[in-house]
Amino acid sequence: MKSNAREAILAAARRTAQARGYGGLNFRDLAEEVGIKAASIHYYFPSKADLGAAVARRYWEDTAAHLDALSAGDAAPLDCLRAYPAIFRKALESENRMCLCSFMAAESDDLPEAVKAEVRTFADVNVAWLAKALSATRRLSPEDSENRARAIFAAVAGAQLMARSRSDIALYDDLIDTYRTTGLLPA
Repeated sequence: MKSNAREAILAAARRTAQARGYGGLNFRDLAEEVGIKAASIHYYFPSKADLGAAVARRYWEDTAAHLDALSAGDAAPLDCLRAYPAIFRKALESENRMCLCSFMAAESDDLPEAVKAEVRTFADVNVAWLAKALSATRRLSPEDSENRARAIFAAVAGAQLMARSRSDIALYDDLIDTYRTTGLLPA
């Protein structure tokens, strides 16, 4: 039961943070959503910073597992790179939510250090995966792959931000298509 409550809190906090960011995390609202007392959340997460760090850590761990699974299949590196934007699109498909760590990164000045560290790890995980996939295509040097990986990560996150601000998932798709047409993303 205890691990179920912790998981329910993390799931509710994830949905909230993807819709309203770190600033939108509120123990009372989360407790109501989960169906427990607000004091019970403090049992698992003594502070909002603890909760924010745990949610961001779980988010990047889930993303890393998804990326690893994508790479582990029979798909060629170019196919993996082509599939990458779909990860960010899924958040938009879920009630116009954002990538949790992208949202939190925008709040960086107001984040506790532990949360900032997890948010940076999310970016590092994505850039490292992209760089590895780009290198595996043998089209770029390792140094060029890392630079391109950072550009892809920033562009995809930016496309998600623009689409969310307009509640227009078609805009996301159009931007991703433009990135492919211009060569930033593999076509």
